[in-house]
Amino acid sequence: MAGRLMEINRIRERYPYLYETHCHSSESSRCATDSAVTMAAGAKASGYSGMILTNHNWGGNTAIDRELSWSDFLDAFFAPYFTADKWAKANDFQVFPGYEAGYDGTEFLIYGIDIGWMYGHPELRDATVAEQFDIIHSGGGIVVHAHPYREAFYIKEVRLYPEYIDGVEGINTAHTFDRENPRPDHDENALKYARSLGMFITGGSDAHDIRHFRGGMAFPEKLDDIHDFAARLAAARPDSYRVTNGDDWYDAYGGKI
Repeated sequence: MAGRLMEINRIRERYPYLYETHCHSSESSRCATDSAVTMAAGAKASGYSGMILTNHNWGGNTAIDRELSWSDFLDAFFAPYFTADKWAKANDFQVFPGYEAGYDGTEFLIYGIDIGWMYGHPELRDATVAEQFDIIHSGGGIVVHAHPYREAFYIKEVRLYPEYIDGVEGINTAHTFDRENPRPDHDENALKYARSLGMFITGGSDAHDIRHFRGGMAFPEKLDDIHDFAARLAAARPDSYRVTNGDDWYDAYGGKI
């Protein structure tokens, strides 16, 4: 036990900047219960250096009217990010923009594109999984398959798209937060999948309120912005960062430490 604690302390010393990479807020995700500012304050209180707000997009459980024009939808969708970012800048915290793209229950985390760039690409709204991959890449972003082996009422079947992703969400602590019905196999399968593809992994809490912060990704330096985050993933070596579920730690390609 003492040896394990020493190893964890070494990891935290080498990778002191912990980021929540998958979370939602009530303004844009219908299934979330806390506002973006409340989520940012909760993440900071939980020891994170920053968080990426990944609300459900027009293809998922969005709280925004899908009938709005593209520009009006984006205005409403990203409004909570800008509010949280303003709070973060005044409170020694970081909030970065992203989103979770939904395709009939299959979901992808989108990182590294500019919000302003999105206004000029309304084709994202009707893009297929394959088209999304190309469009996001054209904007300098990356696509990560979120919780690929999750079983839930809204997921009709597990569908994998290895040719249209850059990485895999190997750790999603929503799978184990419910102590009465934990599903660690969801993450175990995702980690195996990432290793079989030789792809980098990400990890986060998939928090919809401030009670659920637990997982995340730790870096040796403070991140500059969402583009820095995406670039570090795209160029990742096994030791580029560490991923945690709150108990265990993994390298950037899913190897348990």
